[in-house]
Formats: sequence, structure tokens, C-alpha cells
Amino acid sequence: MSSSLFSWFQLSLGFLGVIGLFLLFIGIIVLIAIKKKKQSQDIKINIKNLNEIYKENKDKILKEILSESELKEISKQEKLEEKEKKKLEKSDSKSDVKTEKPKRIFVLDFNGDVAASAVTVFREQVTTLLQTARPCDEVVVRLESPGGMVHAYGLASSQLARIKDQKIPLTICVDKVAASGGYMMACLADKIIAAPFAILGSIGVIASLPNLNKLLHKNDIDYLEITAGEYKRTLTPLGEITEKKKAKFQEQIDDVHELFKSHVQKYRNIVDIQVVATGEYWYGIKALEIKLVDELKTSDDYLLEASKQFEVYQIYTPKKESLREKLSGSVNSIISTAIEKNLTKAENKYPLFM
Repeated sequence: MSSSLFSWFQLSLGFLGVIGLFLLFIGIIVLIAIKKKKQSQDIKINIKNLNEIYKENKDKILKEILSESELKEISKQEKLEEKEKKKLEKSDSKSDVKTEKPKRIFVLDFNGDVAASAVTVFREQVTTLLQTARPCDEVVVRLESPGGMVHAYGLASSQLARIKDQKIPLTICVDKVAASGGYMMACLADKIIAAPFAILGSIGVIASLPNLNKLLHKNDIDYLEITAGEYKRTLTPLGEITEKKKAKFQEQIDDVHELFKSHVQKYRNIVDIQVVATGEYWYGIKALEIKLVDELKTSDDYLLEASKQFEVYQIYTPKKESLREKLSGSVNSIISTAIEKNLTKAENKYPLFM
């Protein structure tokens, strides 16, 4: 193969790579836009009492393991407790002394992707919640997110700030991950609870892109980009990389990082920002030591314990599966089962440890 033909082959591959990345990026944006439009058109807010669900599940087990006489005794005791509770409520209503209304706990979920697309539903849930929640109540957000786009997570964080502005106590539970944009949200909480091996932190900013400018020059192809404003574009996939452009791009990244650090300091001033804002992440056990979290516990334990004293309500939006998603789920299930069988065989031969 001649050198010129090889160069054209390289160029073709390069162009195909850039075009592929560009189309993939556009495709993701379009899919997210369609998803957001559908969600905003039909967002239904539902609520369920977690106390009732806990009791129902508990009763199912008790019916299997206890005798009839033991079940009757438990039922009798529960009726007496309920009667005493109603009697107390009745006497309080007749009394001239104003008694404090019982605390309620409202539970929300935020499962974040790169574009924080869950904010479309989350903001509607927060709006609904703020019409009924009182300062004596508590809002618990079960948060899972590795972070993503700055502006998207800025909006998601603003939804939590709305709760704070109403003086309603906010607790955030992290069972798996709240990193980067996820921690941008988490730091607004009055109390952060994390599982021991949950990933937290990553208070940093990153940006990267491929550049084919040298490949274009090598094949005598000019790239024209017309802008108005000195820094309308700094680094691009096809434009020339200059020290001035690199410096400006770094300056922009540093500015965002400073905003991120200021945000964390504002809402969680107990952390040493010089220690935690290095872009590193930590597991829950270490995160507790450096004050990124306040307590080590799963959201399951926190809510179960809370339900023994207070009424706990989950606010959620039911997800409707399309026919495509149902078919896709079935195919994935078949593939996963096949892979799992092969992995099990391999693990039996070559076990892994961690």
C-alpha cells in the first residue's frame, strides 16, 4: 500500500470516527429531549404509606411462623395500642392547649444520569411536596448519581434548595454513589447518611475531546471555522490547538471548579475544602472521617427505624413501559441468564476475590 493511499485511509478512519462520535452525541441529546418531552406531558404524582407496606410484609411472615394463639395475642396488643392512640388524640383535640402536630416523613428518589434527566420529574414532585410539607416534617431523598453536566446538576441542586428555603429538614441517603454532580446535590442536606461502601466526593471538573487537526494538515485539508467573539470557540475536534486556546479552556474549567467549591462550602461548611475538592472520591467509611457524610447507615434502616415513630410517605411517579422497552427487557433477561450461566462455570474454575 502506497504512503498516500495509507494517509487517505487514516484520514477516512479519522473522519468516520469524528462523524460517528458527533452522530452518537446528537442521538443521545435527541433521545433525552424526546424523553423529557414525554415525561413533562404526563407526569403523575403518586403517594404510598411505607408504614402500611412494612406492616403488611411483617404480617405475612408472622402468619407463616407463629401459631394462631400467638397471632391473636399480637393482634390484641395492636388493637389496645391503637385504642390508646385514638384516645390520646381525642383528648388532645378537646384540650385548649395547642399540641404540636405529629411529624411526617416524605421520601423522594433521584436516580441521576449524565444529563440529570430525572430532574424533569423530580421538580414536579418537589413542587407537589412543598404545598403540603411543614417545617415540623422531614424530607428524605434517596440519591444515586455519579454526576454529569454542570448546568443539569445545578438545576437538580436548586430543587433541593427550594426545600431548604421552606425551612423543612432535609436528609439525603446515599446507598451506592453520590459523586461530582451527585455530591453537588447531597451537600445541601441537613444530614447526609451513606452506606459504608457508597462512593462520595469527586469534587472536580473534567472535559475531554479528540482532535484531528494534525491529520487534516497532513493530508492538505483546510478546516474553516468562522466565529464572532475571541473565545466563542476554544478547543474543538477539528480546530488547531494553540497554547492560548488551551489556557482559556483551562481557565473556564478552573472557574467551574471554584463555583463547585463555593457551593460545597456554602451548604456544608464543616468540611476542609482543600482536602475534599481534589477530584478524588472516597468510600462511606472514609467519607465519614473527612466529614463528607454524617452517619453510616443504609436508607432501608433509616426509614424502617423512622417508621416506628412517624408516618412515612413515599412520593413517586409510576413508570410506564413502552412495547419496545418490554421486548428489550425480555431479550436482556435471556442474554443475562446465558451470560450468568457461563460466568458461574468460569468462576468455579477461576474464583475471583476482592
